[in-house]
Amino acid sequence: MNTNRLSANMEKALSDQMNKEIHASHVFLSYGIWADDKGYQGIANFLYRHAQEERNHSLKFMEYVLNRGGKPKVDAIPAPPADPENLTACFDGVFKHEVDNTTAIYRIVDLSMEEKDWATWNFMQWFVQEQIEEETLAQNLIDKLKIAGGDRATDESLFTLDKTLQEAPNDVPLAQEATGNNP
Repeated sequence: MNTNRLSANMEKALSDQMNKEIHASHVFLSYGIWADDKGYQGIANFLYRHAQEERNHSLKFMEYVLNRGGKPKVDAIPAPPADPENLTACFDGVFKHEVDNTTAIYRIVDLSMEEKDWATWNFMQWFVQEQIEEETLAQNLIDKLKIAGGDRATDESLFTLDKTLQEAPNDVPLAQEATGNNP
């Protein structure tokens, strides 16, 4: 008996988003390594935590597809972009990535409405809210860097920004603490 309650199109869209979230995790990990290498350990730590959060989002998609009787497909993950030239490019890249992800989330919401797949529509509302938070967070990074002086910021301003991000609350669980019920 076929127990899959997702259309083929929806299963593919959700699998694609699962892979997109993993790609986002790699992008933020890459940016974090870049920041760490430049001596911005606070910014790096912030980006590493964000990378973990994106991985957790991927697991949410995986678990949902499995719970609906589907089988998510893991695809090859594209390489992250080249290292940013500076913090402005790094934070702009984070923002652009989040806006792109929001667009992809909205496409799945649209598809769920077209198919009258109310379970998926309901599931996606968490991600709609999450993307509001993610875009706001990315915009705040850009704003904080502008206040610090942007690309012309003093070492003292960048030190303060780095320290501020180092002290940001760490509400992302570690990978080893993830479970099927709590990804």
